[in-house]
Amino acid sequence: MKLVVVESPAKAKTIENYLGPGHRVLASYGHVRDLPPKDGSVDPDAGFAMLWENYPDKAKQLKAISDVAKTSDTLILATDPDREGEAISWHVQEVLRKKKLLPADVQRVTFNAITKATVTEAMKHPRALDEDLIDAYRARRALDYLVGFTLSPILWRKLPGAKSAGRVQSVALRIIVDRERDIELFKPQEYWSVVASFESDATAFTARLVALDGSKIDRLTIGDKGSADAAKKVIEDGRFTVASVETKPFTRNPPPPFTTSTLQQEAARKLGFAASHTMRLAQSLYEDGLITYMRTDGVQMAGEAISAARKAIADRYDAGFVPDKPRHYTSKAKNAQEAHEAIRPTEFNKDKGGSGDHARLYSLIFNRALASQMASARLERTIVELTDGAGRATLRATGQVTLFPGYLTLYEEGFDDKEDEDGGKMPPLRKGDAPVKTGVEATQSFTQPPPRFSEASLVKRLEELGIGRPSTYAATLQTLKDREYVRLEKNRFYPEESGRLVTAFLERFFEKYVSFDYTAELENELDDVSGGRLNWQKLLEDFWKDFKPKAGEVMEQKPSEVTAALDEFLAPFLFPDKGDGSDPRLCPLCGTGRLGLRGGKFGAFVACSNYPECKFTRQFGQGGDAAAASGPTELGNGIELKTGRFGPYLERDGKRSSIPKDVPQDGMTLETAEQLLSLPREVGMHPETGLAITASIGRYGPYLVHDGKYARLKSTAEVFETGMNAAVVKLAEAEASKGQRGGGGREPLAMLGTHPESGSEIKVMEGKYGPYVTDGTTHATLPKTADPAAVTLEEAIILINEKAAKGPIKKKGRKAPAKGGRKTGKAGPKKSSAGAKKA
Repeated sequence: MKLVVVESPAKAKTIENYLGPGHRVLASYGHVRDLPPKDGSVDPDAGFAMLWENYPDKAKQLKAISDVAKTSDTLILATDPDREGEAISWHVQEVLRKKKLLPADVQRVTFNAITKATVTEAMKHPRALDEDLIDAYRARRALDYLVGFTLSPILWRKLPGAKSAGRVQSVALRIIVDRERDIELFKPQEYWSVVASFESDATAFTARLVALDGSKIDRLTIGDKGSADAAKKVIEDGRFTVASVETKPFTRNPPPPFTTSTLQQEAARKLGFAASHTMRLAQSLYEDGLITYMRTDGVQMAGEAISAARKAIADRYDAGFVPDKPRHYTSKAKNAQEAHEAIRPTEFNKDKGGSGDHARLYSLIFNRALASQMASARLERTIVELTDGAGRATLRATGQVTLFPGYLTLYEEGFDDKEDEDGGKMPPLRKGDAPVKTGVEATQSFTQPPPRFSEASLVKRLEELGIGRPSTYAATLQTLKDREYVRLEKNRFYPEESGRLVTAFLERFFEKYVSFDYTAELENELDDVSGGRLNWQKLLEDFWKDFKPKAGEVMEQKPSEVTAALDEFLAPFLFPDKGDGSDPRLCPLCGTGRLGLRGGKFGAFVACSNYPECKFTRQFGQGGDAAAASGPTELGNGIELKTGRFGPYLERDGKRSSIPKDVPQDGMTLETAEQLLSLPREVGMHPETGLAITASIGRYGPYLVHDGKYARLKSTAEVFETGMNAAVVKLAEAEASKGQRGGGGREPLAMLGTHPESGSEIKVMEGKYGPYVTDGTTHATLPKTADPAAVTLEEAIILINEKAAKGPIKKKGRKAPAKGGRKTGKAGPKKSSAGAKKA
């Protein structure tokens, strides 16, 4: 018997069908063990020895693997063909070795696609485990552990409200924060553009002013309305003729097939997918045998794939779309051992695969891979210059014509932030022609700050800097969102206050370890480990000998000293120059105290030096003019509008009420304030129970409550407007929804799809004891290590089916007394009263 171990159950089932009798394929369900999250898991004093611990929820999988290993003469480790796959295989091998169940023959097999031909061919070429890749994995895991478990406790003690720090995570956060600083410091500059509209042969086109009175006009040359109006009048008064027509042909070559990084970027641009969602979909497509392995730095396709692509192009289009020679792309990956074939479809005669988001991602991968082997697009750019009779003004019009579309017929690469392109249609013009002028416009504009990062542009920036690796980007970005260091609005990253504070702390006290150059160099050294050019323990020694003393030095500082250092470091952000020569730290409430950064139980905030006489405070993120709004504002009837550490609130006679997010603070009226302070509001008595129904606003938003049962309201306005009939209906609907979902009216965390047998909708829910999946009948708790946002439909079906097979949980009751009552006979020793009670 040959035991084959892979990661996922879907992969196991497919491969077992390919291999046939004599093989047993089992899934490890990913990693089976890890470093326990406690001190001492990595011991720098013992050569960075690591204490590995099996995941408790993987006991079932490990038992199944161990049971089959007892009767197997060969162990084939067929996990994914990358560093993490190598590590999973190593962990499985070590677990079996520890149990003394490791078969004599251990083989490592990798394949780039899950097709019968690929898998069976790979089985013919086994190898040993790659010790260099395993060393690289151990080095990365140890580094992440040492950084996390050294920095995080410092943050908790010195920076209240901070949650964690990480080797790559903190640098990615710094990139987002640095961009926000650039945006805040940006000063917009006014400029004007003057454009004339023309028409020739019934075709309209526009031309912009590029020279005036012998001077070149650039984008920022005209800086005020007066100059723009003067230039506009010159063009309005002039009669323009074509001075020159220049035609420039050029070609555009197709981009290479996707790598992990470019797939994440393009899926974000074109499909709006988060990096983590893209990788989940790609994993499913890979396990279904539709695409090749999706974690790769390589851009080249296998020879047989190139041939298949060229044939598919010829079948779909004509011979002109097939280039004379196959296209070969060069990989820029720094580590050849981790550079695999590019992401491509396994079959080029299948242009559709999967359904829903899976189908959309498959089409993107298919089109990009096919286009990479298509002919270049041939285009022609036309530049026309027009001058007036007096020779005062020169206008320029540009247009672009596609002579042969080539690969653009199928695919065009997206861009994060498109600039204006001169691609308008131009009429045929010759020198001396005088097109009809139909209008002149002078348009005011302002220079724009650099754009905030999207997921696509941030991934691209990380890759450009050499920070992290593409396979880790999705997890890194997800961690920043989960820690609430950043938020994503309209697909752009905004740093939260906590994220800015953590970044400032790390820049001030651990500058080297969040610098781009150092982090990139560390990545290069890790690549050297996986390439066998550097010892992994030597890398860790060099890192630890500098990092440990630095961490100890910061830990010894008092929180007040840390706050004072951050106050100075963050002064330009917290107390920006007002431009009038006044002290930006002057308290706007008392007029004599000076503002400074303070640390509190719930995070940092700004307060007056005259505390407690002056109680002025403002949130960490409020700067500049926001300070003026932080002092109390009298609304009338003893009600004050204030701003505290947690945002704006109302107060009267010691009673407080937070201002909901959907109620504008600027337009706060006395009437609205009195309504908010009067909550909870009694709607009336329920017609069936006679008990009160009340409406109020809680931690999770507006709601109704009756007899301990709740119903959500959509807005603050509904708290004051909902009548008796509507309230009774909403409570009834919430109760019915609770019964259907088994979730107490909660919204599902994710909708995964339908169960193949029952047809019921499968959802991920948050429960009292943690997240779980349900089909409405059976609830299956997710393993502790599982990410609720990353659960797939296939995994959920397996969990639900396993839970259903066990049947309902039997409640423990009292043991029935023995038949016939108490036995008579020789008396035993007398029991104590305590023992009798226990019995």
